[in-house]
Amino acid sequence: MVIEDQPAWAPHLRSRSVVRNAAKRHFVDPSLAAAALGATHQRLVKDLELFGFLYESLVIRDLRVYAQATGASVFQYRDNTGLEIDAVIEATDGRWFAAEVKLGAANIDEAAANLLRFAQRVDTTKSGEPSALAVVVATGFGYVREDGVVIPAQAGIQ
Repeated sequence: MVIEDQPAWAPHLRSRSVVRNAAKRHFVDPSLAAAALGATHQRLVKDLELFGFLYESLVIRDLRVYAQATGASVFQYRDNTGLEIDAVIEATDGRWFAAEVKLGAANIDEAAANLLRFAQRVDTTKSGEPSALAVVVATGFGYVREDGVVIPAQAGIQ
């Protein structure tokens, strides 16, 4: 009851990419990992990679809470080309959206490019168009980029 699997999403693809079907594992509460590692605020600021992993788990946890309240499911996507999407939320009626989670705004362009590349691979005649493509960041303001990718408002860290 401490770890929860995030299953792989298996969309219909236009490309010949091989979808990895192994689940990702997250602590049900990332503060458990932080406590086990003795990760103080000062230590996390010095180790942004660890901080980023914990932030991603925090966002996935929150997405699961909101998704489960509506009957939706939260998946992840990885394929053999190295393309990885942190969260694909699928509603019971088949609507879906994809999100990348980044700790800082410096990685927004890379995350948006991943989302757009991913969306091009999905066979929308079978899986439908994405409801949204979003980059969840820890700071900043919400807006919609020219390419249509949504940057949600600050999500979590204060």
